[in-house]
Amino acid sequence: MTFESIIAQWGAVAVFLGAMLEGETAVLAGGLLSHQGLLHWQLAFVGAAAGSFLSDQFFFAAGRRYRDSPTVQRWTQKRAFAKALRLLERYPTSFIFGFRFLYGFRTVSPIAIGTSQVPASTFLVINAIAATVWASLFTALGYWFGEAVTELAGRLRPSRETLLMGVAVLGGIFVLFQILRWWRKR
Repeated sequence: MTFESIIAQWGAVAVFLGAMLEGETAVLAGGLLSHQGLLHWQLAFVGAAAGSFLSDQFFFAAGRRYRDSPTVQRWTQKRAFAKALRLLERYPTSFIFGFRFLYGFRTVSPIAIGTSQVPASTFLVINAIAATVWASLFTALGYWFGEAVTELAGRLRPSRETLLMGVAVLGGIFVLFQILRWWRKR
């Protein structure tokens, strides 16, 4: 089984899981792989939109259902949680749509919204629209970034495997830094 066939078979699942757990980097990588012809852009987009949507729905439901639990109470002690609630009170629809585009608000915001009085149906609709826009934007950025990488690769002439391994290593380093940052904040 070749590297390309693994990407073609499991790439959309990786983008889906990456969009759920990390976010932009996985979706950008999906767009880049689409440009390289290793993953259909529609699969990268659907994986990104579904992962983002389901992740945010999960955190919203956790905030709504378990608002009095110790785990959610720990989230409420964070500065970002209070700021998310203030922004939600001031700009409810805009904040629900835009929190995924704001650095540092990706996980805390759906929990905060879940603890608020925002109806679940309202969050569901706005979240679906926002996840679609977000996935479109970051998949397209990854695709366009793929053009730049392809042009650079044409000048440097590395093999496709070398190029993909370089992207994978950079992505792995980024994920490692994110895990270390999360671990220190605990």
